[in-house]
Amino acid sequence: MNSLDTDTPNIDDSQFRPIDETRLFTPERKTHPPRILMLYGSLRERSYSRLLTEEAARILRRYGAEVRVFDPHGLPLADATEASHPKVQELRDLSLWSEGQVWCSPERHGAMSGAMKTQIDWLPLSMGAIRPTQGRTLALMQVCGGSQSFNTVNQMRVLGRWMRMFTIPNQSSVPKAFGEFDEAGRMKPSAYYERVVDVMEELVKFTLLLRERSDYMVERYSERVETAAELSKRVNQRSI
Repeated sequence: MNSLDTDTPNIDDSQFRPIDETRLFTPERKTHPPRILMLYGSLRERSYSRLLTEEAARILRRYGAEVRVFDPHGLPLADATEASHPKVQELRDLSLWSEGQVWCSPERHGAMSGAMKTQIDWLPLSMGAIRPTQGRTLALMQVCGGSQSFNTVNQMRVLGRWMRMFTIPNQSSVPKAFGEFDEAGRMKPSAYYERVVDVMEELVKFTLLLRERSDYMVERYSERVETAAELSKRVNQRSI
């Protein structure tokens, strides 16, 4: 094969676009604080995933982020009611508002909790032309009742990719979480706490780096082809 061969007859040249280095390297700057939505996966009164989320939120605010934490109490199971339910609308609006997210779940039977999965299940890949998760950054954390495990963060990492999010490399897993928080619900100093700081620092950096170019980063040839085909179909239908 000739190394200079670019014969690609299956490509629709009208929708094939060279890489736009201006959009990629010099996008219009955004100056507002990074917007981070935080989800936690437990309804217990003393929820360690909530306590870890609240601790991470304090760190994010130190880094200059605007943080909103969704309270999952009252959120129905996915498809148990209409998407017009107030808690579903609140969750979806927060996702649309966000530029980055943090998901934190306890590990239950080697997987994320049902409360965590329900929140993710209520976030669709698309709502018409709007995608409530696509292009957003994502950080993952879990709490364990026993020894340290990474089953839950790994499972959520798969979901983050499925939701077309930029999941950062670093992650946090806190073993024996009952021993890592004091009576007031504050996380004790430890290597686990330092890892949480690391993860939040990385999240803010990736969010600042990607938020101004995320629309361009997730723009796809296949979707341009599909959009053009749908437009042509509608125009042709009107002319009949």
